[in-house]
Amino acid sequence: VGRRGQVGLFGRGFGGQGQSLGLVFGTGQSVQMDMVKSGFVGSTVELRCLFINSKPPVKISQVTWQKFYNGTKQNVAIANPALGVSVLPPFKDRVSFKHPVRQTTPSLEDTTIIFNGLLLSDEAAYICEYTTFPAGNRENMVNLTVYARPQSQMTLTMPTIIAQKHDKMRVATCLSANGKPPSDIKWETQLKGEPTFQESRNPNGTVTVRSDYILVPSRETHGQKLTCVVTYQTERFADTVMLNVQYEPDVKIKGFDGNWYLNRQDVKLTCEADANPAVTVYQWKLLNGSLPKNVEIRNNTLIFRGPVTHELGGTYVCDATNSIGTRSGLVEVNVTEFPIHPSTGPKMSQEQQSSGAAIWGAVGGVALLVGGAVLLFFFLRRRQRTFKGDYSTKKHVFGNGYSKAGGLPAHPPMPKNLQYPDDSDDEKKPTQIGAPGGFDGVERDFDGNSEDLKRPYFTVDEGESRDYDERTLAFQYDPESEINDDMVSQTDGSVISKKEWYV
Repeated sequence: VGRRGQVGLFGRGFGGQGQSLGLVFGTGQSVQMDMVKSGFVGSTVELRCLFINSKPPVKISQVTWQKFYNGTKQNVAIANPALGVSVLPPFKDRVSFKHPVRQTTPSLEDTTIIFNGLLLSDEAAYICEYTTFPAGNRENMVNLTVYARPQSQMTLTMPTIIAQKHDKMRVATCLSANGKPPSDIKWETQLKGEPTFQESRNPNGTVTVRSDYILVPSRETHGQKLTCVVTYQTERFADTVMLNVQYEPDVKIKGFDGNWYLNRQDVKLTCEADANPAVTVYQWKLLNGSLPKNVEIRNNTLIFRGPVTHELGGTYVCDATNSIGTRSGLVEVNVTEFPIHPSTGPKMSQEQQSSGAAIWGAVGGVALLVGGAVLLFFFLRRRQRTFKGDYSTKKHVFGNGYSKAGGLPAHPPMPKNLQYPDDSDDEKKPTQIGAPGGFDGVERDFDGNSEDLKRPYFTVDEGESRDYDERTLAFQYDPESEINDDMVSQTDGSVISKKEWYV
């Protein structure tokens, strides 16, 4: 008989787990057994053994169960029709035949044995041997595997973990002990740590698996969940713990909104500290000075009685202390003459401010588009009015000397200066312009109320004296009469005919 999977002394066939396999000889006798059986420590398992007799049947004189381990056979139980049943130590209290064996009615075709309270040491190959007459011995073998469920647990390194400065430490251990086969361990958590794994084999054949979870304890890791999942064959074990990390206070001072102005009422500063364990002592101080006289210290709050004055300005410091250490927070308070923004009336939320900004932005965009359209309309309108028809129809009345029709304007020479009569106290009138009668030879009376004098066709160049006798007029010229009647002035100093204007 060999070990697991080996062929017995008398030969054996092959089959699958849970199948019966018999040895068939030429005379027709065979022993049927399961190839493999398994059970957990402490459980009960049956090792089946059936004898298939021949016709005519042979006589069964004895059946012997043996344990085959490390090349050595050890008797477990013997059934004899004449002598009865014998179970040998160390199996006497745990092994029995499933069916009774009596001398009066011996029945040895089914000699199945029952193992109670399996032990890890029971794992071995077991041989069922029949002694017959006159055919001789017949036997078969089954391999028994004993499994051990592990003892799994998860523990914290210590009930309370103290945060250290950037130092990694083991915060939890997951253990799956004395398992056979070994378990698989995984961690489920949102913490950013590193697991370690270690396997150790025990003398009884079991395996202990250990995994430690290592991280840097901090304020952020406090209260976080850590779950260990142990998978053993088809079974799953999970255990969850919550980290209790102690850390120094994280201090912030609230209450200063950037709008402390003179005579403002009911202002205060509050020292807020995130700490584990809780803060036991708060201390307030003002850098480079003493706290104002009108301040009331109420645990973690500074209450300023009366109106705000310049005395309240400065850097305020709050020291918060717990059993782990002391940390500080500070705030710079500035006092202004007037409110930076209105202190009364409902304040818009951030969403309302964003909505208002979006609405005013849209309104501004529409207004910009409308303004651009109006400017474009006036530009095009003005351009249309400035020039209608061919440019050659324009007549320039100013002295630029150019027109698209070409040539200089044919006007008689003009005197450089015009003198007023000395004996005139009334409004000064030019006695003559150019040749007698004006440009066209027609005599004209220059009345102070006439339209000719109201036209800006001349400039006055005044000297230091205010005397009209000393004043000179630099005269340009008067447009021709037909231009006044038939032409329309343009913005570029030219005129075009009314006929062209109304085209």
